Amino acid sequence: MKGLTKHSDTEWRIEPTGAMRVPVVIFASEALIRDIDDKVIEQAINVAGLPGIVGAAYAMPDAHWGYGFPIGGVGAFDADAGGIVSGGGVGFDICCGVRTLHTGLDRAAVLAVQKELADALYYSVPVGVGSTGAIRLDHKGMDAMLEGGAAWAVGEGYGRPEDLARIEEQGRMAGADPSQVSDQAKQRQQQEMGTLGSGNHYLEVQAVTEIYDAQIAAAFGLRIDDAMVSIHCGSRGLGHQIGTEYLKRMAVAAPKHGINLPDRELACAPIKSQLGQAYLGAMRAGINCALANRQIITHLARRVFDEFFGTDLELLYDVSHNTCKLEEHVVDGRRRQLYVHRKGATRAFGPGHPDLPPDLRRVGQPVLIGGTMGTASYILVGTEQGMQLAFGSACHGAGRALSRHAATRRWHGRAVQDELASRGIVVRSPSARGLAEEAPGAYKDVSEVVLVAERAGLARRVARLEPLLCIKG
Repeated sequence: MKGLTKHSDTEWRIEPTGAMRVPVVIFASEALIRDIDDKVIEQAINVAGLPGIVGAAYAMPDAHWGYGFPIGGVGAFDADAGGIVSGGGVGFDICCGVRTLHTGLDRAAVLAVQKELADALYYSVPVGVGSTGAIRLDHKGMDAMLEGGAAWAVGEGYGRPEDLARIEEQGRMAGADPSQVSDQAKQRQQQEMGTLGSGNHYLEVQAVTEIYDAQIAAAFGLRIDDAMVSIHCGSRGLGHQIGTEYLKRMAVAAPKHGINLPDRELACAPIKSQLGQAYLGAMRAGINCALANRQIITHLARRVFDEFFGTDLELLYDVSHNTCKLEEHVVDGRRRQLYVHRKGATRAFGPGHPDLPPDLRRVGQPVLIGGTMGTASYILVGTEQGMQLAFGSACHGAGRALSRHAATRRWHGRAVQDELASRGIVVRSPSARGLAEEAPGAYKDVSEVVLVAERAGLARRVARLEPLLCIKG
């Protein structure tokens, strides 16, 4: 942590030295900064040296070691200043994100059928490594999905048109180019639509246990004891294949573009290059894949809730945390078009932003923060201050404190499941190892993470949600 200086109770900086073009800014408390991996510092310094970076290389309070960029990393690049796009700055699970829905029920209604509801959701939503769904896409259908995203899914009968207003990009990322997605990536996705996958992905039924801002909570339709559904997943095999292929291509092409990579995992290409444009087209197709995937899973969950309760699920919001987006931001008093990479960082636009739906624009964007299956998740709201601090970005979850391998040495899946059951949390998963990897103790304190985000001004806490049942990969 050489060169790291404290600027406030929640902000730490490393000023530019050597190849760095901008400072590194880390949002953390004393407790979080003490536990941060030195590799995160090294990766953030490397990001700060990439061509065309603007402002600073940022690390969110949940930052931990990742591939190239730290997870929890944010970097914005100006194409007109030779800026780059990096596959490592987006990640392999393109457009992984969280979708939260109202059930119209309270905690008691869910608890009355808790185990039966968990079983029904588990058998309705395919989950786990290599899981496949009932949807089979041919070549034409695949390309239509990659161009249309959640809007395509709604058109196919998986949801309602009004869902789209509450989804980032209104459910469809413009500029997607399915022709830049390989046949192998498409083949991997042919049977994976409407599936959760594995790792930290989940479908949870949660209860609102605390309200921090009554006015914003009312605007979001949140009340104490409300039962909510949260879905956390991304672009599955297609996104991973896109990341794998383009990172290799970028690493090979870097010398031709005069890019000296301090870490091969930071492989990137100039935004205006043919390779940079090809990746953006493929990555945007990956975004649409994830949006369509969460839309289909919503449809499957709605069928279960209709069967149990005769009720519907109303979408609060859907926002991703592994993307690169072209956005307008004010830097040094001047509006600039920037390619903002958020890897394990959630978009958090403040009040008045034109990209927000009209009924939320006055208060700001819901910022959905996934916790662990044994602690809590949070709903925050974007702030005007956050737009200035880190390009409208916030944390995305608790952040790992232990690697998956270390977690499996410390915990056993069945013991984790039993311990959660003793606390009234029902978990369904096909993988005991997966449960061990995702043991709550393997993560940082999500309450501390979101409190730091609030104190730093990145976003403001609105509500805390605790799990009642979890369907886990």
